Amino acid sequence: MNILITGITGQDGIFLTKYLLNNFNKVKILGVSRSSKLDDFYLKSKISENLLNSNQEIDVKNINLLSFDIVLSLIKDFKPKLIFNLSGPSSVYESLKFPEQKKEIEKIFNNLTLACIENKVFPKFFQASTSEMYGLNNKEVIYSEDSNFIPNSPYSEGKLKNHNNVKLFHETYDWNIYSGIMFNHESEFRKNNYLFMKIIDNAYQIKNGISSELILGSLDYVRDWSYAKDIAEGIFKITYEGKSFNYVLGSGKGNSIKEVVEKVFKIFDLNYQEYINVDNSLLRKNDPVEIISNPVKAYTDLKWKTDYGINQIIEEIIKKRYSLI
Repeated sequence: MNILITGITGQDGIFLTKYLLNNFNKVKILGVSRSSKLDDFYLKSKISENLLNSNQEIDVKNINLLSFDIVLSLIKDFKPKLIFNLSGPSSVYESLKFPEQKKEIEKIFNNLTLACIENKVFPKFFQASTSEMYGLNNKEVIYSEDSNFIPNSPYSEGKLKNHNNVKLFHETYDWNIYSGIMFNHESEFRKNNYLFMKIIDNAYQIKNGISSELILGSLDYVRDWSYAKDIAEGIFKITYEGKSFNYVLGSGKGNSIKEVVEKVFKIFDLNYQEYINVDNSLLRKNDPVEIISNPVKAYTDLKWKTDYGINQIIEEIIKKRYSLI
């Protein structure tokens, strides 16, 4: 079974690859990454430990997905049975600084899907969508597949356009193409400029005398956090067993930033109140105070749910990142 994974060196790509290798005896995975440090992928994921079966192959390449001709040839030659499109920018804040990233998000998706159509091959296809599509001015708190989308950044606008095209292609070509609306998920592979990792890394630095404070925009905001390993398994289930074109992936539970800070600092034996400063200027205008997923459809159709609770997520990341606990 030929499988194409774009953005394979990201946290979702790492966990998805390990899941595929652990559950299928005969696969050939072609991973695409914009990173030139492809050795880091093998080091982080320890993929070589899984390649015990001679019927399993994995190749990670730096391929320009923004070139339609290159993508067209890729699909023609590789003939994937499954495509997981996890590529493209993943930071809302970066897209606000560099709005041209919206075009990149759309172009990669368009090149992949149109190359499939032109080659007359219709592999099962997963498109990574985001809860950011619900927007900042939305009045809802718990979000499902039927909630309103009010995108408020170039990143979420690009993702929503792709999401709508998934629905179009699903209906027009009777194509098993799916959009996974993913809520916040973290892991030891997450970059340190994301909130969750910022909290953990700063607590570690404070404990070791490298830093003396942690500045956050709010302690009150509530978010739905999952572990990336759970989300990766949901990505696969949607692509392999999906009955509808879109699914929400999240825990269905909310935790405040304060709760996360308390749990993290407690592990490092620190009183967070002595080190936290709140600066509201760091917040986005009209950012929702609370946003939680409603993943009932994924459970009903796919029997998928998250296994890791917030305490387990924090402990797992700290254990893997700093060899603690």
